Amino acid sequence: MKFKGIGLFALGTLFGLEGVKLLSSKDAKKAYAHCTAGVLRAKDAVLDQVTTLQENCTDIYEEAKSINEDRANKDNGSCEEDDSKS
Repeated sequence: MKFKGIGLFALGTLFGLEGVKLLSSKDAKKAYAHCTAGVLRAKDAVLDQVTTLQENCTDIYEEAKSINEDRANKDNGSCEEDDSKS
C-alpha cells in the first residue's frame, strides 16, 4: 500500500514535469499565439458589431424623441384650438 502511494506520487510528478516541457515547447507556443490571434480577431469583430448596434440605438432614440415632440406639439395645438372655441 505504501509503495502504491509513492508510485502514484512519482508518476504524477513525472507527468507534471513532462507536461510543463510540452506546454513550454516551440510548437505549443506557436499554437498559443495562433489561438490568441483568433481571439483578438473575434474581439475586433464583436467591437465592430457593438459600435453598429450603438449607432442604431442612437438613431432609434433620436427618432423616438422626435415622434414624442411632434405628438406633444400636436396635442398642445389641439388644446389651444379647444380653448379658442370656448
